[in-house]
Amino acid sequence: MKVSQAVRTRFSARSFLDRPVAAETVRKILDCARHAPSGGNLQPWHVYVAMGDETKRLVRTIKQQLETSPDGEETEYSIYPSPLKEPYRTRRFECGVALYDALGIVREDRVGRRHQFERNYEFFGAPVGMFFCLDRQMGAPQWADIGILMQTIMLLAREHGLHTCPQESWSHWHETVAEFFRIPDNLMLFCGLSLGYLDPDDPVNTMRTTRAEVDEFVTFLGTD
Repeated sequence: MKVSQAVRTRFSARSFLDRPVAAETVRKILDCARHAPSGGNLQPWHVYVAMGDETKRLVRTIKQQLETSPDGEETEYSIYPSPLKEPYRTRRFECGVALYDALGIVREDRVGRRHQFERNYEFFGAPVGMFFCLDRQMGAPQWADIGILMQTIMLLAREHGLHTCPQESWSHWHETVAEFFRIPDNLMLFCGLSLGYLDPDDPVNTMRTTRAEVDEFVTFLGTD
């Protein structure tokens, strides 16, 4: 698969088949992704991976806690600025509309919307869950490095016929995830990621977000 094909076919999958991913495949993806660039070659990332029964155990743990703590734990960072100005506010709103339209969930159906959101904490049925952490000493440039690593993993997943979904929503359960993996206190959870085989029959996977055209976000100098 060409890189351009991987980029264009990657999207945030929200439903996966109950089909295991070989540990060797996951290791191959991570072994290649470790060559992702980082400023000063700090390689600031720390990755924790749950597979098979361990994924299911984590899902059960979160499900039990959702009964008494539906909003999870207080996040350690703000996922979005508040207030979110335009055009970002509209883009986020349209993304949500497209998701719930694909599922046939109307805006007034708060129970249905909540159920769909909680699917995040089931990895949308994916058998592999990854978590990305970095040392609390690190700043914004190193957060960017983690994003580069994650994008590299997501594109490599496509090469192996797999799909992914990056999930900042896991920051709502940073304490539980830290306890589950015994993550040291000096590391901060940034994001989770689901990895598995796409369920092509689930309508949620027909949803696509729009992208701004190049001339909307690029300024060219020195061109004819």
